[in-house]
Amino acid sequence: MRLAAILIVYAGVLTAQSADQVKVGGLTVTGSVRERVESWSWFNGPGDSNYTFSGSILRLAVGQTRDDFEWKLEFAAPIVLGLPEHASGAGALGQYGTGALYYYSDGRSQNAALVFAKQGYLKWKFGERRQSVRTGRFEFQDGTETVPRDATLAALKRDRVAQRLIGTFNFSHVGRSFDGVQYVYDGTSNLTLMGARPTRGVYQVDGWGEVNLAVGYAALTRPSPLKTGTGEWRVFAIEYDDWRNVVKTDNRLLAARTADRESIRVETSGGNYVHAFETSAGTFDALLWGALQTGKWGRLAHRAGAYAVEGGYQPPVRVLNPWFRGGFDWESGDGNPNDSSHGTFFQILPTPRQYARFPFYSQMNLRDLFGEAILRPHKKVSLRADVHSLSLTNRSDLWYQGGGAHQPWTFGYSGRPSNGHAGLGTVVDGSADYTVNRALTLTAYFAVARGGAVPASIYGSGGNGRFAYLQMLYSF
Repeated sequence: MRLAAILIVYAGVLTAQSADQVKVGGLTVTGSVRERVESWSWFNGPGDSNYTFSGSILRLAVGQTRDDFEWKLEFAAPIVLGLPEHASGAGALGQYGTGALYYYSDGRSQNAALVFAKQGYLKWKFGERRQSVRTGRFEFQDGTETVPRDATLAALKRDRVAQRLIGTFNFSHVGRSFDGVQYVYDGTSNLTLMGARPTRGVYQVDGWGEVNLAVGYAALTRPSPLKTGTGEWRVFAIEYDDWRNVVKTDNRLLAARTADRESIRVETSGGNYVHAFETSAGTFDALLWGALQTGKWGRLAHRAGAYAVEGGYQPPVRVLNPWFRGGFDWESGDGNPNDSSHGTFFQILPTPRQYARFPFYSQMNLRDLFGEAILRPHKKVSLRADVHSLSLTNRSDLWYQGGGAHQPWTFGYSGRPSNGHAGLGTVVDGSADYTVNRALTLTAYFAVARGGAVPASIYGSGGNGRFAYLQMLYSF
């Protein structure tokens, strides 16, 4: 019934036209409505491993922009309906997909909704408007400090660089904001500094409060035009301090984790480089990203790392405008749960679906060998298909899922035992985006994950995972 209802909604708005910005006196009013129906099938787990639910979010903002000053106040109203009551199991079975995460994050309610302040900030511009300071509640995504003029570089940064470590998690029906301050110098190079505390939200519809942790961010970004094309590099540093009194998710025994309530302090330093090569044979692109981590994980010393190597090719075929890409992403795992160090790469506060379109895994203790094809047969239509071969970096570590802290009483990542195996599975997925007009976009997505040895050791062999959704986004 919910699927039929959303199709009726789609049909009713297909002819909607984009509106100009709404002006009320000197104020600008903007907003959006997003509706999505999600269908999950979780590796033949006992209970409600097959279910469908719907989620919506209405965002409404008012603000004003002047030459040297800007302010914005935005409210959000998330609604989740028909959440599964029994989409989980004891011990290693865990929670089955995002429907279960919403259910348990919202007090075991099948239906949940609330209105909260999504953003509310003041922004001053000075130094010939090359510098700015923003304070209050705002959204922040690492890797988006600049938007290159080159369309290929802009797409690479948006889809394969941004939000790897800090993001808004806007694929969820609630999202994440930050309460803090941000400084930007935007000249030949871009310097961005940010210090803040993340808000509650993501799977919890109550996004009013904060989470008891802090994050500091610094990044220097600069374009690097060359004769063989155009590129851009960025170096960054992130400080993460989590002093919540919660049980950590790692590969130690429960008794050891329960006894360790000391804080987490992780320092991450890294960088990335993206480049697009324009040739008579088409456009080639390359992406390098890497990060190293030090600090302490409660009572343990923390030492971890991650890297990504990717490349792509856009042949000069104007009918379909294809783009073929592939690469390898690697995140370290922990090899010994009984020593004094923690070696699992920590993804901090990301938007995980940027890099896991079927979000049953995170970029922690993971090896991801992938290929993708994008077809753009029309300026309003984009088709994409991916294949991912997934395995754990270290079979002594866990299979991780999640996107970081989003409430005071849960850690933000879950982990299932590998049982001595490494194979996580093979994912094949496809999506279609149709831009009806400047205001309305429709999306359909479907994925199948053929479970490897790790999920088979928990749920039994022969079980596949499936995830599909239909989505409507209307902006004004």
